[in-house]
Amino acid sequence: MTTFEAYLDSHTGTLLTEELVVVLRNISEATRQISDKLRSSSLSGLTGTTDAINVQGETQKPLDLVSNEIMLEACRTSPSVSFAVSEELDVEVPIHADGKYAVIFDPLDGSSNLDVNVTVGTIFSIVEASAATHVLKCGRKQLVSGYAAYGPQTHLVLTIGKGVQIFTLSGQGDYLLTTADARIASETKEFAINAARRPSWDEVIVAYIDAATDTPGYNMRWVGSMVADTHRIFNRGGIFLYPADRNKPTSGRLRLLYEANPIGFLVEAAGGAAIAGNTPILDIEPTSLHQRVPVIFGSRNEVAKISEAYKVQSLEAV
Repeated sequence: MTTFEAYLDSHTGTLLTEELVVVLRNISEATRQISDKLRSSSLSGLTGTTDAINVQGETQKPLDLVSNEIMLEACRTSPSVSFAVSEELDVEVPIHADGKYAVIFDPLDGSSNLDVNVTVGTIFSIVEASAATHVLKCGRKQLVSGYAAYGPQTHLVLTIGKGVQIFTLSGQGDYLLTTADARIASETKEFAINAARRPSWDEVIVAYIDAATDTPGYNMRWVGSMVADTHRIFNRGGIFLYPADRNKPTSGRLRLLYEANPIGFLVEAAGGAAIAGNTPILDIEPTSLHQRVPVIFGSRNEVAKISEAYKVQSLEAV
């Protein structure tokens, strides 16, 4: 079976520079370390919460901090990394003055689920950035994005701008290619949404969910861990919705740079679609490191229904 390292080597000089290969090797090693920490967290006392609050206003878990430091170390050991941007840190962290790539990451997505042993993950993105002002780029300018899903198995899901590959961590510590050129089914009868937030949904989302629940065969799935819901969609199709509140149509709960953009890049590379209202996520120009956006992604035909409904709504409002 093809190893992660062999896959990178096969694209060096075409889709990947030698410097990017080093960065990706170090990120993959970081995800191995995080996977190990998660497996033994209850035995090593890395459970519960800390007294620290991150820039998002969220109480940090011990494993949030551990995972963040592991990802930062992966950046430090990569000579071409200029800056690191993390969900857990207020501002970008300078790494190497002569670096040319910024690594943007959520070190442990879904960490609120840690104590109940639900799949969590690491999300990452790489962009060209020799100065701090270069970090804020629309998602189409990403060079690489991916995530690690830590569950019954550890998977590393990656796009280097062409296709999506899924690697599985073996018992010997090797990432082996188990799904080449993964594709998201264009049709689906599964949707993932937090139904408890229904009072805040706008008319488009209410109409879509009502139509789905009235259609035989549709099922709702909601884990509350973005990586877990994303990984399900990659394996069997579906649509994920975390829409804006009806009174704040341009706002959202998920972060653009290190959640929506990397996932959107992966989803589009696998034939799916990703939108924020009637705007493709990858076309949004970021204005701040921790900017939040509404997020809808998954099977292309289902996303198209919602996108068209928003366009009609916009025309009617004129």
